Amino acid sequence: MENSIIPSLWFDQNAKEAFDLYCQTFPNSHIESNSPIVVEALLNGVKFIGINGGPMFKPNPSISFMVICESAEEIDRIWNTLSVDGNVLMPLNSYPWSAYYGWVADKYGVNWQLYQGNVSDTNQQAIVPTLMYCGPQQGKCETAVQFYEELFKDFHSNGILRYPEGDYKGEIQHTQFLVNGFTLMAMDSGVAQDFTFSEGISLTILCQDQAEIDYYWNRITQQGQESMCGWCKDEFGVSWQIVPTQIATYLQNPGAGEALMKMKKIIIKDLIG
Repeated sequence: MENSIIPSLWFDQNAKEAFDLYCQTFPNSHIESNSPIVVEALLNGVKFIGINGGPMFKPNPSISFMVICESAEEIDRIWNTLSVDGNVLMPLNSYPWSAYYGWVADKYGVNWQLYQGNVSDTNQQAIVPTLMYCGPQQGKCETAVQFYEELFKDFHSNGILRYPEGDYKGEIQHTQFLVNGFTLMAMDSGVAQDFTFSEGISLTILCQDQAEIDYYWNRITQQGQESMCGWCKDEFGVSWQIVPTQIATYLQNPGAGEALMKMKKIIIKDLIG
């Protein structure tokens, strides 16, 4: 699939090593391009970006990746690779939401939820970014999803499941929705957490022109925060990268890289020169 939103993973100079592992782990996977700064790969048919950004940011469980597997054998195979030197958050077992499921952070800190189910239930998308609202964002999932429904002109909800009881009764236990044809999941944490969203995992929106960049940037930063080089945060702390589809081509122009480093919102004409 050609996803309109690309998950971007921050690494401490070992993005190629990590993506080599992922490509060996997931079917229908290969590295599409590799540079000292950015690695682009297709993992189980979903495009990902790896950033060699240094030790500044690290992934955490606030954004994980739900891997839809259609057999227990597939889950076991993936688990046995990703769990090496990793950290098990929920062991492989039968749970109320899946006959076979487990949650593991791999040795790079990237979180994966392995779920036995049907990819037909996730728009044929085998890996789904999953946002968990926790820490200072606890209980804000519903408001955030409403914001995304307003933000993305192409939005479709596949339903909401709420916690039926306990401290978080009424908050969102699970929701799935499509934005610009790309499937996302979200939830409020079911237990207290001491972390929240960070630049360790960001979501990149590819824009066709300056008008589209302006639209997303202005809407996201209205109650959020601007950062540099096309990075920004929404009011819930989720990091987004708002970039032109042809960013790689533009950066081949003389002086474009230096110009980009001075930008907050990306201005295409200043990259073209």
